[in-house]
Amino acid sequence: MERVLVVDDEAGIRTFLAEVLEGEGLHVTQAANGEEAARLLDTQEFHLMITDLRMPRLDGMSLLRKVRADQPDLEIVVLTAHGTIATAVDAIKLGAFDYLTKPLSGPDELRMVVARALERRRLRTDRQRRRPDDEGGELVARDPLMLAVVDQVTKVAVTDATVLLLGESGTGKEVLAQFIHRRSRRHDGPFVAVNCAALSESLLESEIFGHERGAFTGAVAARRGRFELADGGTLFLDEIAELKPPLQAKLLRVLQDQRFERVGGMRTIEVDVRVVAATNRLLEQEIQAGQFRADLYHRLAVFPVRLPPLRERPLDIMPLAEHLLEQVGRQLGRTGLVLDREAGACLTAYHWPGNIRELRNVLERAAILSTGRTVDAGQLGLNARVPPTTGESYVSLDGTLEDLEREAIRRALAATGGHRKNAATRLGIGLRTLYDKLKEFGLE
Repeated sequence: MERVLVVDDEAGIRTFLAEVLEGEGLHVTQAANGEEAARLLDTQEFHLMITDLRMPRLDGMSLLRKVRADQPDLEIVVLTAHGTIATAVDAIKLGAFDYLTKPLSGPDELRMVVARALERRRLRTDRQRRRPDDEGGELVARDPLMLAVVDQVTKVAVTDATVLLLGESGTGKEVLAQFIHRRSRRHDGPFVAVNCAALSESLLESEIFGHERGAFTGAVAARRGRFELADGGTLFLDEIAELKPPLQAKLLRVLQDQRFERVGGMRTIEVDVRVVAATNRLLEQEIQAGQFRADLYHRLAVFPVRLPPLRERPLDIMPLAEHLLEQVGRQLGRTGLVLDREAGACLTAYHWPGNIRELRNVLERAAILSTGRTVDAGQLGLNARVPPTTGESYVSLDGTLEDLEREAIRRALAATGGHRKNAATRLGIGLRTLYDKLKEFGLE
């Protein structure tokens, strides 16, 4: 709910404004003078302020200057008498959105000006939220193991439950987080991401929670953090295990109460944000080592989801490779690139320790080296890469669906010690389906 501060020393005008705006579904707070308004602005966050210009103690122009310095994103509408319209124009030059003359002609003019002011704030916020990769990546899932993951996240997406994505680096956790957002009730809201490993502790706190003017050297203006930008949508916290204990405590409070203060500020800011977190670490071990709070872990792990590494989902390798090659081709201005048969076999047989991120890098290099539309095995450069270090055998498949399916079942049985029910669960298929496949492929 958008919050409005109404400031006027005339009680009748304050009451009229509040009743009209509350009828529009807005949350209204009243202040009888500029000093009271200043105190409220120091402790609360508002989207719009409507203020009289002539008031005792602290006049509207002085209040406007204070707000412009402390809360540059706050929209302001000023109230003025017919004889002081020139002063209202000066207020607009200082950053006010518009003015209304007293006595007000009626509620319709007020509704129209307030609606326009709040819409301008929303548009400005949307521009700040927009990221270069807002389109996100397409979730490619053909392997039974990955299809089981998609089924899980599809069910949790329609709720507001906090999701914790677990998996090796490069397995596509942000793509899955975007998938959850797009299928949630918040899909029209923003999707905002922050990599907790990319910034120092001090900068990370400001990035997540924002800061007030003068909070630290270089903070020349107030700045909203990612939580505020994600209000009404989804916040993706990647590499959550990198948070230091003080930040973990602050994050825990936000998850519990949906409120926080900016760095260097006293105003309590309320938000409505769904959090999706991700890590490539084993958080249980981090808890035992004293590096991660157990209470935060339980808040984050309401719905944990494990993303399998690419080597465990062989049926996804070729669909992913074709999808990524198409993306790379568009970026390089080389549309229509295709993999030849031998290149496909090499991709399928490789171990992929860097997962999908490594696959994309390999394909981008190959696309640059290729002279025609066809990418061959030599251009992939996989022979020069580190071979698998595990004892598992990686055979070169001819790329048919039957061969890949047989290999996926064989590996699931090997990983579960031959336990067929567990293997079926691992593959995301029914036990009867597994028995039929075992008979079909002669694996009984």
